[in-house]
Amino acid sequence: MPATMGWYATRVQHAHILVVEDEPDLAGLLKHTIERSLDTTVNIVASGDAALKAVAEHHPDLIILDLNLPIVDGIEVCRILRARAATNDVPIIMLTARSAEADRIAGFDVGADDYVTKPFSLRELSGRVRAVLRRRQHREAGERSSPSPPVYRGRRLIVDFDAVSITVDGLSIRLTRREFDLLRFFLENRNRVLSRDRLIERVWGYELPVETRTVDVHVARLRGKLGAVGDQIETVVGMGYRFVEPPPAGFTTS
Repeated sequence: MPATMGWYATRVQHAHILVVEDEPDLAGLLKHTIERSLDTTVNIVASGDAALKAVAEHHPDLIILDLNLPIVDGIEVCRILRARAATNDVPIIMLTARSAEADRIAGFDVGADDYVTKPFSLRELSGRVRAVLRRRQHREAGERSSPSPPVYRGRRLIVDFDAVSITVDGLSIRLTRREFDLLRFFLENRNRVLSRDRLIERVWGYELPVETRTVDVHVARLRGKLGAVGDQIETVVGMGYRFVEPPPAGFTTS
């Protein structure tokens, strides 16, 4: 590992990470790299069923999940964890050789927070892990210090940030945590053009250049789930995206 890896250290609290990977050499390398560059304890399991058992026994702060696993594959592991109330908010980074767009969409659709394809940069992966942990801790700190967050009320869209509740024309909409964070940032900056790089920095929390296609996939998923309101997320060619809200609209306290 290069000496500059120390630059990548984080100030987040000590975290417990579960690596689900059936290649022993790769799993060991991930454990060594993450524990060296971040204040973490990394545990390893090699199958999907072992992952579900490990999470049930001790909830990790983050899961790095391979997709091609024995017994239960990674997609099904993610789906099961997202369906359980006790684990539906545990951050999951999928790490896989499946690089097709359909695979990425499938991963995000079942609730992955991030999707990294092999081969990958260890330094970038450490950055993504750090970003997820930092954002999780900031969100938890914000929830403790802000007992009454605002409610967004648009003409058709209502978002209660405290209850993590979204309705469109009175119908409840279910979003993944990343989609919810993306929608919130759009609403906080409505009628402003947001570049993909800015979205990556503020919603994903990355400090390294990463693939902006991830943003496009999430925006497409968010538009689809919001139905008619999804049309208010405009693509500004060559610049990024903008959430357009005709007046009256805004935030009110709940």
